[in-house]
Amino acid sequence: MFENKTEAQAREEILAMVAEYADRFHNQKKEFKEGDRIPYASRVYDKHEMVNLVDSSLEFWLTAGRYTDEFEKKLAEYLKVRFCSLVNSGSSANLVAFMTLTSPLLGERRVKRGDEIITVACGFPTTVTPAIQYGAVPVFVDVTIPQYNIDVTMLEAALSEKTKAVMIAHTLGNPFDLKAVKAFCDKHNLWLIEDNCDALGTKYIIDGEEKFSGTIGDIGTSSFYPQHHMTMGEGGAVYTNSPLLNKIIRSFRDWGRDCVCPSGHDNLCGHRFDKQYGELPLGYDHKYVYSHFGYNLKVSDMQAAVGCAQLDKFPSFVERRRHNFDRLKAALMDVQDKLILPEPAENSIPSWFGFLITCQNGVDRNKLVQYVESKGVQTRMLFAGNLIKHPCFDEMRATGEGYRVVGELTNTERILADTFWVGVYPGMTDEKIDYMAKVIKEGLLQ
Repeated sequence: MFENKTEAQAREEILAMVAEYADRFHNQKKEFKEGDRIPYASRVYDKHEMVNLVDSSLEFWLTAGRYTDEFEKKLAEYLKVRFCSLVNSGSSANLVAFMTLTSPLLGERRVKRGDEIITVACGFPTTVTPAIQYGAVPVFVDVTIPQYNIDVTMLEAALSEKTKAVMIAHTLGNPFDLKAVKAFCDKHNLWLIEDNCDALGTKYIIDGEEKFSGTIGDIGTSSFYPQHHMTMGEGGAVYTNSPLLNKIIRSFRDWGRDCVCPSGHDNLCGHRFDKQYGELPLGYDHKYVYSHFGYNLKVSDMQAAVGCAQLDKFPSFVERRRHNFDRLKAALMDVQDKLILPEPAENSIPSWFGFLITCQNGVDRNKLVQYVESKGVQTRMLFAGNLIKHPCFDEMRATGEGYRVVGELTNTERILADTFWVGVYPGMTDEKIDYMAKVIKEGLLQ
């Protein structure tokens, strides 16, 4: 088949066949019928992702490579940040982001075991897990409804002499009050980590300037799981504008090493064998000097190849999410006596991940959810609801140690009992959005 062809010609032929295969077997649109399954989220892709994936596989580099470099550069440019590091999941991104704050290179501002991190219990567990695993103490405060983000009026009450950072997520694309949280962190010299895994593409106006969520704090994180705003299968990113934080992020991601040479390159600094570190002998190979207790959290270049094609489409994904959210909300405006509909944060232009609904005035959430699911519409709870009540907290609850709660978690408990959400991902058509609204309304009459 490839006789008398160069490698470049053979590759071009293979990729042309891949594109044809993708068009033929992966992108046939199916006519929607009422009752068809409508997932809360799904991959949206075409031949370009598949061509990139195969192109990368033909190189057989496997670990992070040229597509990884391209993706990091393109995402940083999109977000308008200086540094971006690709990792293997959003949870790993949160792990790297938090562990970065524990680095001795940060001096008196480093987070030590026993220090406190202000956060919320209503969200995804891996926003909080890294702090707990390290030995820091999460301090939980309540959230607001219908924004579903941290109640900023509780920040001062949560502060103690041990507080070192605030680490919270933007809920389903709706950003928390970044103006208030950033001002609080600046006032008390605290780190701010924005878990941006559910809000990539969200914009927030602060000090008269429109910025992307994830770029206003010290460190931002993203997830590229199949159900997220864009995907590479598994994947995540950590980004910052600080050269020092970026150096630490890269170290924790890449085994904790001190050397900054990328994989496949040696001695870029010209000092691989002539310096002394710790109590190692003079001239010990710098590629095997470790300044942190790190991990290997890189992605494969095949994942990054998919991400590069996704990133080209990403602005259109965001616009479609906003369109779907607005259409669904408009269709449900006449049942606000039974359902609390979500409200965007002030000064924000959300990139919606989902559409949150809180039942009120006697509406039984479980009954409504089961009806909606029976009609083919997939639903989700707001993740943990109240993380403190989960089995992973059993031991800490029993001893009363390892975390603090400030104030009453009244809205957190309300969300645990009465809230669910449906999707608005860009693969949804107007027909599907209208059907979801119809089914939700029907469920209220059951």
